[in-house]
Amino acid sequence: MSTPTAILLISCPDQRGIVARLSNFVFERGGNIVDSDHHSDLQAGRFLGRIEWEETADPAERLHLRAQLAAVADRMGGQWELHFSDVVPRIALWCSRQEHCLLDLLWRHQAGELGAEVACVISNHDHLRRHVEPLGIPFHVFPITAATKTAQEQRQLELLRRERVDLVVLAKYMQVLSGDFLRDAPDVINIHHSFLPAFAGAQPYHQAHGRGVKIIGASAHFVTEDLDAGPIIEQDVVRVSHRDTVEDLVRKGKDMERMALARAVRLHLHHRVLTYGNKTVVFE
Repeated sequence: MSTPTAILLISCPDQRGIVARLSNFVFERGGNIVDSDHHSDLQAGRFLGRIEWEETADPAERLHLRAQLAAVADRMGGQWELHFSDVVPRIALWCSRQEHCLLDLLWRHQAGELGAEVACVISNHDHLRRHVEPLGIPFHVFPITAATKTAQEQRQLELLRRERVDLVVLAKYMQVLSGDFLRDAPDVINIHHSFLPAFAGAQPYHQAHGRGVKIIGASAHFVTEDLDAGPIIEQDVVRVSHRDTVEDLVRKGKDMERMALARAVRLHLHHRVLTYGNKTVVFE
């Protein structure tokens, strides 16, 4: 097996010597840096970085490592996260009736592409159960109505906590999550079938067809209380023409939705996405 690595994501006010201080921290621990990337947003005055190094510390030593790192990183006045490559994240896939994104992610999970454990699949319909349970993955149905939404979201949160879920992936889950849910939930990634910020909301392919666009897109983004307005992680586009019907746009769009969502999920699970403000930096 390859040596486990530690992965540091940091966002702080831009200042001299950040890379030197962090690299020296790794050097003094006897670590070997295997990947390093950083970006300075000059307009925002922000430094954003990712450093990955070989790290063999056991769980008890990792607590001490966090304390040592805090002594260095906290002085820079920003936010930071420390992850370890041998800790397998647990994800929950959420769906409704459309199957293309769910099936794609399940296939990638079976192929070992995601680097995560699928803890469960959650839906507001029973329609896709037949694809999930044969794989040995629990399938939970929470029917949603205006009258039951608050209570059902509380039950969903309880399930996420019980299953120790680190990430929720909305694989065409056709419901709007409430602010109360999002404040208590882990990170949530959604796939929207347009090139955001264009054509937010319902029926974006119909909107695009009505405008006679020549390019359509799909956007994977973090979910916030503002509909389809969270930080964008990944996008894809394809050319269309006046000969394409709405159905053609939907068919072409589904291919992009699968790819954009899979890339966004994989990037997040590999700790390559750093959010600041309503933007992301993606260290590919």
